[in-house]
Amino acid sequence: MNQINVVKEWSNPTPAGLVALAVACFCFFALLTGKVSGGALPLLGCWLLGGALVQIVVALVDLKSGNTTGGNTFLFFSSFFMLTGGLEMLIKFISAVNGITLDTHIDGWAWLTLSIVIVMWTPAFFKAPLVLNLMVLVLDVALPCIALLDLGILPKAYAVIPAYTLFVVGVLGIYLSAAIVVNTAFGRQVYPSPGPILKTHGHVSGISSVIVK
Repeated sequence: MNQINVVKEWSNPTPAGLVALAVACFCFFALLTGKVSGGALPLLGCWLLGGALVQIVVALVDLKSGNTTGGNTFLFFSSFFMLTGGLEMLIKFISAVNGITLDTHIDGWAWLTLSIVIVMWTPAFFKAPLVLNLMVLVLDVALPCIALLDLGILPKAYAVIPAYTLFVVGVLGIYLSAAIVVNTAFGRQVYPSPGPILKTHGHVSGISSVIVK
């Protein structure tokens, strides 16, 4: 409750956003490792579109609460990783069925941009909980690999690298979401959640305010 404006504050939606990310990472792991065929693309597209809806809500609430790092990260993840990714899966499947050839190298240029952004934003996550920081560091490996694969610079055999790194991100996302929900419910650290590498002074926003006690 905001005692000044007498307005009830929104709860932290980050766990839902992390679950959406984990779903996407696990599905991409299955696709990149050949555990599912190209016939799964339309279904994967639907899951990604659902995740986009979740993450856009998380982004808006985070931005409203003043969490610049988390809010902007979820905002571009919801737009590009989820929404664009989901629509592309549907378009690629329809194109393949109808014998239409797409120049997917354009995806590589887009992923290259996102890779550079997440790498350059990484220092901001040194003030986030350790698990979240580790997720971003692993993404620093996964996203450039996806970009290089789509650009045709890396052979398809290297798809195993982003596959397993995304799987690790998904596992960490599930754990962090559980830590936030359960620790908040009990008001203490039921699930261990180490604090940030760089200690925050003053106001701590977003995820940190929930699990760094």
